[in-house]
Amino acid sequence: MKCIRVCQNRTCRKQGSAQVLRAFEAISIPDVKVMGSSCLGQCGNGPMVLVLPDMVWYSGVFPSEVPLIVEQHLLGNQLVTKMLYHRFHPQEQKQ
Repeated sequence: MKCIRVCQNRTCRKQGSAQVLRAFEAISIPDVKVMGSSCLGQCGNGPMVLVLPDMVWYSGVFPSEVPLIVEQHLLGNQLVTKMLYHRFHPQEQKQ
C-alpha cells in the first residue's frame, strides 16, 4: 500500500497545502492512504508531497496538479519529473 503525505505545517499551509490535501482526498485511489503530515523539513519549497514507500518527493504542488500525480505516478507507476523535488531527485530532472 502506498501512502501520500501532504505537509500541513505553517509554511506549506501558507502555500496552499490544505487545498492540495483536499484534492487528494477527493479522488478515490485504490490501495493508497492519503494523510496530512507534520513538517517534512523542506520549508519554503511546498506544498510538499511525499509518496511512500517510494520515497518520491514532489514540491510546489498545486491542487490542479494532483490528478496528474494520481494518474501518472500512483496508477501508472511513472514519476512526474517536472514536479520532482530537485534536492532529492537531481538526476531525474529534465534538462
